[in-house]
Amino acid sequence: MSSGNSTGSPPGPLPRRAFLRLGLAGLAAAAVGGVAAAAARAGERRTHVWQLDPGKCVQCGRCETACVLTPSAVKAVHAYDLCGYCRLCGGYHHPQARSIDSAAENQLCPTGAIRRTFVEDPFFEYTIVEDRCIGCAVCVKGCAMFGNGSLFLQVRHDRCVNCNDCAIARVCPADAFRRVPVDAPYLLKGDAR
Repeated sequence: MSSGNSTGSPPGPLPRRAFLRLGLAGLAAAAVGGVAAAAARAGERRTHVWQLDPGKCVQCGRCETACVLTPSAVKAVHAYDLCGYCRLCGGYHHPQARSIDSAAENQLCPTGAIRRTFVEDPFFEYTIVEDRCIGCAVCVKGCAMFGNGSLFLQVRHDRCVNCNDCAIARVCPADAFRRVPVDAPYLLKGDAR
């Protein structure tokens, strides 16, 4: 039986250099394994993504607070084909607005995420500034109550991390979140369905 050295005495402690060399080799192997595992996960093709059904949404505000991202990956979307381009927009103006203008105190959105642009009298165009939108649904609720419902919420897939167990879907009181095919990731509202 061999004892591991030529002198026949039991092996002693590893010299410091050999110990460091073995430790670094182990760390390098673990790092290569981690990179390979990450590459394998990234290479997996997603077949489904989370989306919010605008027909089921009740504008509860949980999309803003329950998303794992800050701000939320859920954003307001404007269906221009449903919009009347009104002077008075239920999604833009506060219901108790003193004036129908773009002053901050007359706007419904808490972050100023809707831009109002004059088209011609009496028409205005309303555009969502996604970088400011927090997914609170205040504008969507206002549009549904006092307008034509052309504003709705959608998960923006350029922001969403596609959690396997969506944090918003777990708390959605209307069960409005569902998995949809990645090749048709957006659920449309109105006649465009």
